[in-house]
Amino acid sequence: MNARVERGRRASLRGWGGVGAMAAGCALALASVLLLPLTQSADAPDDARRPGAGHVAAGSQARAEDCKDPEKQTLPPSDADGPTIDAIKAREGAKRKLIVGVDQNSYRWGYRNPNTEGAELEGFDIDLAHRIAEDILGDRDAVQFKAIPTNQRIPAIEDGRVDMVVRTMTIACDRLSEVAFSAPYFKTGQQVLAPKSSSITGYDDSLAHRWICTATGSTAYAKLAQDRQNGRLPASADISVTVPNQLDCLVRLQLGQVDAVVTDGALAASQAAQDPTVELKGAAFTTEYYGVAMKKDADDLVRRVNRILVDYRADGWQRSYDEWLSATLGKDAAASKPPAAQYLRDS
Repeated sequence: MNARVERGRRASLRGWGGVGAMAAGCALALASVLLLPLTQSADAPDDARRPGAGHVAAGSQARAEDCKDPEKQTLPPSDADGPTIDAIKAREGAKRKLIVGVDQNSYRWGYRNPNTEGAELEGFDIDLAHRIAEDILGDRDAVQFKAIPTNQRIPAIEDGRVDMVVRTMTIACDRLSEVAFSAPYFKTGQQVLAPKSSSITGYDDSLAHRWICTATGSTAYAKLAQDRQNGRLPASADISVTVPNQLDCLVRLQLGQVDAVVTDGALAASQAAQDPTVELKGAAFTTEYYGVAMKKDADDLVRRVNRILVDYRADGWQRSYDEWLSATLGKDAAASKPPAAQYLRDS
């Protein structure tokens, strides 16, 4: 049976979509009560709407065209303040907070827990943001969270809407020309998520004639586009369906509007935990690292975050992993220990 016909049949018969529709409804219901201000693109792509000089020495981060091992292209740690940190500390009254772009619908990473008073934000990324605020401002709660869609992470930093983004953001060479990154705080890789009943087996020829969903501006989409050009991904695989937020891909998968999702395995595992009808297919086919993203010239803030991460790896990272991620990724998985950090030399 043609894959697109099969997809349409699933949408009509809801063979596994009864659970999917219920989960999608839950996702939409939760979205309606979210309290954080969303910063969405005013011109969302059509694909998403259709079915289917300071107190510290300046360093030099690598240009994207010279980039190798992007997770190593960051500045050495420092406790010293600089102009960026001074500006954050100079905020007065209720505005004296670290402004952090986060996700609010990635289960166990950054999500609103409806079982807490006020549907508090919780997750692995949220713990890290609190730790950074505690170090810089002396108060772990001195943080203002702003919900940022995947495709708005870099614009939010460049426009000054946030001081940093802590949002499962992969350190990538092409992004280094636009923002600065901390040292890595998590290791992951791209994987395929599909219904358990699907004949898809992983990132292979079983994706031929399939519709694949990715988030706009994600490293997943960039990888798929590159691999379709070089022949690693079947030319018949349709990668045109992109969405502002990764969770939207799961909803489309649940509704039978796409055949598979490609995203970071760490995120995909959390999505599979939300919906027992889907699963990871095959092994990870990339190696990627999450980092804290900041403004390109915020050297002092980059250095401070890297100093915080040194301490966090020794005290805090493991507790957060065990609380939020061990249930979906495993206590002894490759990702269950913080990645090592390497830094550029000062110029």
